[in-house]
Amino acid sequence: MNNTLDIDALVARIKAVLPESSEPIALHEPRFQGNEWAYVKNCIDTGWVSTVGTYVNRFEQSLSEYTGAKHAIAVVNGTAALHICLLLVGVERGDEVVVPSLTFVATANAISYCGAVPLFADSDKATLGMSAAKVDEFLVNHAEVRGGVCFNRQTGRRIAALMPMHTFGQPVDIDAFLALADKWKLPLIEDAAESLGTSYRGVHTGNFGIVSALSFNGNKIITTGGGGAILTNNEALAKRAKHLTTTARVPHKWSFVHDEVGYNYRLPNINAALGCAQMELLPEFLERKRQLAARYEKALKDVAGLRFFVERDEVHSNYWLNTILLDQQSMDHRDHVLEKLNISGLMARPAWVLMHKLPIFAEAPRMDLSVAEALEKSIINIPSSVILS
Repeated sequence: MNNTLDIDALVARIKAVLPESSEPIALHEPRFQGNEWAYVKNCIDTGWVSTVGTYVNRFEQSLSEYTGAKHAIAVVNGTAALHICLLLVGVERGDEVVVPSLTFVATANAISYCGAVPLFADSDKATLGMSAAKVDEFLVNHAEVRGGVCFNRQTGRRIAALMPMHTFGQPVDIDAFLALADKWKLPLIEDAAESLGTSYRGVHTGNFGIVSALSFNGNKIITTGGGGAILTNNEALAKRAKHLTTTARVPHKWSFVHDEVGYNYRLPNINAALGCAQMELLPEFLERKRQLAARYEKALKDVAGLRFFVERDEVHSNYWLNTILLDQQSMDHRDHVLEKLNISGLMARPAWVLMHKLPIFAEAPRMDLSVAEALEKSIINIPSSVILS
């Protein structure tokens, strides 16, 4: 059997899935086909464009209803959502937070905003997300629970939270992380920035952790331009999240009293107007994205040297970014594949540079990261926009 990667065949198969275009096909671009203009124009016509307005509350309600989370708090971006999630579970300066090295930099940056330190964990080939088994192995060898608090024996620092990220819309092994959080007395935060529309065993992502974060950047499955949200089923945490994200102002008709250091993180009404229109289209978007993924899976199933990443049996994925994985013999050709795809007008990209390789996090503690390092060499994301189905 010939396992040699045929790059020309790969390009041809991907092109066959996609509509013909005289312009380069983007990796992921937004789609505006509903009430976006009407809702944004209403904001402009009425003057309600900033953080106070009916669309903010409406957007939060639609997020809550769709995801099943009891509370949704809309904020300016996904990074702000992660920052507040960390504060809500009590992460403090000098703490450590367990996060994957294979993630977008916002995950680690949010930890730094708290004055805390990321503790980088390895990945799971089956999910592309953080490996609960590798985290548990590390904690068994290097951590201990004293008085209900987990400490890293190597650094002496408190380990304050677990924050797995649902990579490209594919959820981590959530059951394993819930067990891990209970065993090591660690609050679980879901970085669900990429997984709106994804469910695990029939429950939408973001409902398993104490709090979770969504993103509505321009490249996400729905967009508010910028934007993000905090999801939680805890009423007290929801109230505190809204307070912290509105500069911790004590409610009053005219007086400006702030009872703690807060953040100007509230989502503007004009952005929320976009979000309301996009939420109306989300079911159609998800159907289109799953159709596109199914076509890729069929087209690429017999291409040697790679495999198309598909959802697990217990998962209903949004397929935010469609992903191919080069096998070990083909990894050395990754950059050649990327070059060929992009030259052919098909925008493709590798995974993010692993966090522990960035100079800003070079001194952060880490576990064995062999799987993440292999995935970094293997992952290629291919065009995934809703308009391509």
